[in-house]
Amino acid sequence: MLKVKDTLRATVNLSFDGRVFKTYHGPNAAERFENEVRVLKHLEAHGCPFVPRLLEADRDKLRIVTTNCGGRVEQLDDKRRLELFAELEKYGVRHDDPDVRNVTYRFSDGRFCMIDFEFATILPGAGSKPTPNEAPKT
Repeated sequence: MLKVKDTLRATVNLSFDGRVFKTYHGPNAAERFENEVRVLKHLEAHGCPFVPRLLEADRDKLRIVTTNCGGRVEQLDDKRRLELFAELEKYGVRHDDPDVRNVTYRFSDGRFCMIDFEFATILPGAGSKPTPNEAPKT
């Protein structure tokens, strides 16, 4: 495995088969773990195509395993960065850490993606809003 991040809050490793392993530690690790799991499940349920998919969540180890959502982006102009994070809100989530370090680029389809949802917020009423891929309920 390749270590791609090791900070006071989390360690992230990339496996050779492309899975991402994130282990939480430090202050409020359990709460950050629970929040990221909740947000990733919400985004998947709402059909968001530009975030990692949650494959496993281990509460005992405070570790998640996700799909790889591309390589890190080193530079992105502020206008485009803000557009990307605003697009996420269409799926009922505010990232709350809209920094370029939380943007990746997926070469397979030429898409910018968002990662690192431990501080994200599911917006009020987001559970009942139709997503862009879903017809309104009548």
